[in-house]
Amino acid sequence: MAKQFGGGSDMLTRLRFPSRPFSPLRSIGVRLTIALGALVVAAILVFAEGDCYRDNGEMGGITWIDALYYATVSLSTTGYGDITPVCESARLVNVVVLTPLRFIFLIVLVGTTVEVLTKRSRQEFRAHRWRKRVNAHTIIIGFGVKGRAAAKTLLDSGIPRDHIVIVTPDHTALAEASKMGLVVVEGDARREEVLIEAEIHKAANVIIATNADDTSVLVTLTTRRLAPSINIVAAARESQNAVVLRQSGANSIVPTAESAGHLLGLSIASPIAGALMEDLLDTGRGLEVIQRAVAEVELGSLPADIDRSGQIVLAIVRGGNVHRFDTSDIRGLQVGDELVVIRHAGKD
Repeated sequence: MAKQFGGGSDMLTRLRFPSRPFSPLRSIGVRLTIALGALVVAAILVFAEGDCYRDNGEMGGITWIDALYYATVSLSTTGYGDITPVCESARLVNVVVLTPLRFIFLIVLVGTTVEVLTKRSRQEFRAHRWRKRVNAHTIIIGFGVKGRAAAKTLLDSGIPRDHIVIVTPDHTALAEASKMGLVVVEGDARREEVLIEAEIHKAANVIIATNADDTSVLVTLTTRRLAPSINIVAAARESQNAVVLRQSGANSIVPTAESAGHLLGLSIASPIAGALMEDLLDTGRGLEVIQRAVAEVELGSLPADIDRSGQIVLAIVRGGNVHRFDTSDIRGLQVGDELVVIRHAGKD
């Protein structure tokens, strides 16, 4: 049976949003402070208008203890009735000020229960708002070493945190992704409903970084069926599985084991070259490889002019075609061109 896009309320348990956790002691301390603050404010107001209160039939003479006592029984809704407001001003204060304070006091006292009851409503609201706004985002499936490195690279490249969605069944990885400020969908990406919860039909890219090639193949097939035009980049632990992944619908394949092996060998055979490659792979510092649009001041320039400015041009992308530096016959940069360059990290 065909699946409908847009998750229902039964899927909300999979969608997680980043939050700022508070320790239990801090949470209790904040609530006690609010409750005591409401109590003190109420007691001050009652004491200030002590002459407008009747205590067991006697007008006035309200002490601080009486005021605190009245504030306590009033805010807790106990209401023994031995101290009562008589003047219109005192009754107005009870209606306008003490009643809201009573609500605050009660909410704080039952804060844990209220939090549990409202948590689902907040989750539904945030999920609805996120689904409405999210578009052209990147989904990372798997949050192990490869997934975390991919997320860090995207963040270092300037991709907004709310444009990165992590899909993982691992609770530890889920918590780590949330600490990074990323939206997380909890579940197995081989299941269609999990990918639908990640708004797969709106996504621009999917990075498949699972720990098993057979899982990656199934995820790729499911992803391609749900989003025929999406860009899929998949990691392959074994190079012989790259062909299967490409046949399953992946646009780009990264053979992780072989790539690591090549870098290890290069670091021995050519230590300087290996160090440079390590530097290029470490985003955020040193040298970096990026793809960027041609700046207005660069229009009409030659690739050699860009090289002299401190950025080494590796390729020029024009009309979807890639012109590498060793085969390029491009003489002047045009509007719409993109450059793949090596530059210092963080340089605009």
